[in-house]
Amino acid sequence: MQSVARDYYGLLGVAKGASADEIKRAYRKLARELHPDVNPDPAAQQKFKEVTAAYEVLSDPAKRQVVDLGGDPLGGGQGGGGGAPGGMGDPFGGMGLGDIMDAFFGGGGGRSRGPRSRVRQGDDALIPIELTLEECAAGVAKDLAVDTATLCSVCHGSGCAEGTSPATCDMCKGSGEVQQIQRSLLGQVVTSRPCPVCRGFGEVIPEPCRQCNGEGRVRARRTVRANIPAGVGDGIRVRLAGQGEVGPGGGAPGDLYVEVQELQHERFTRDGIDLHCTVHVPMTAAALGTSMGLHTLHGVEDLDIQPGTQSSTVITLRGQGMPRLRGTGIGNLHVHIEVVTPAKVDGRQSELLRELAALRGEEQPELAARAHNGGFFSRIRDSFAGK
Repeated sequence: MQSVARDYYGLLGVAKGASADEIKRAYRKLARELHPDVNPDPAAQQKFKEVTAAYEVLSDPAKRQVVDLGGDPLGGGQGGGGGAPGGMGDPFGGMGLGDIMDAFFGGGGGRSRGPRSRVRQGDDALIPIELTLEECAAGVAKDLAVDTATLCSVCHGSGCAEGTSPATCDMCKGSGEVQQIQRSLLGQVVTSRPCPVCRGFGEVIPEPCRQCNGEGRVRARRTVRANIPAGVGDGIRVRLAGQGEVGPGGGAPGDLYVEVQELQHERFTRDGIDLHCTVHVPMTAAALGTSMGLHTLHGVEDLDIQPGTQSSTVITLRGQGMPRLRGTGIGNLHVHIEVVTPAKVDGRQSELLRELAALRGEEQPELAARAHNGGFFSRIRDSFAGK
């Protein structure tokens, strides 16, 4: 039985006089719809093999000429069961859809990227700094010793020994990458990877600098002045631009971040821009009232204790807290009063206290106890009371 040539144009849905770009666009569209990664339907997979073979034929000028003359460059007829036209297997050998698009339509697989620069931006660095509460409140300038990568003083970043210069890589000829060609039924698939000799730089250093071993930078200790603004607190980072690690090849340095570690204060605790402290007041002073000088972060302030002040009373001194970081205003100082009852009294003190108790009618004070409603023992008591 005479074989019938396949309609390759019809498989791609293009006219016989279609241009190469029209054929490419038609195949790209069909491949995205029919590739097994997208469409698992067996019928779609069979159709994908057929349109792939059609594209392989029509994208080859010599094979397309055979088709235009009425022949079939792949041979065979339209029958033949589930295989690809002409007895072809999977023309991509399991390649994914993205790999196909890259290989045949100018994607990353076959695109030359060129050599990469040996000079790169340096990394940021981080160093902690311990500050007292007073330093956090007022701001401070401190000289810090930091260990970072610095520019090589011998080669000044080039990585080459004195009197020498980089040379073009013999393997990649300066391109920074090497190509690998794989042949398939669709033609050549070209993939690129960084050159293993020059590591993608396109050039090599025949004589590296002895001080930096070709890196263009060395590790060294240096002193950096950090100006810490007023109002910082624990965990706040202050950025020092351009004071971080010098990059490979003498690249621009990154930034240095100074992280504040606020030390615990002996009198004050901090809550944002507010401060808290506790003042112990004798029982007599709390009863009669008094005034005392309180040392704050900003100087000495008068603290007035009103007559009859009780424990847990809070007195607020406005504007005696912390300054707001990079803003206006100062927080408050909250003074917590604790009334101190004497643990021991002598005879005369005891006599005076008894006299005071008599004057106040407190020789036998009545103690009122409040029960917790709904407690376990309350429920037991109530259960017996109801019987």
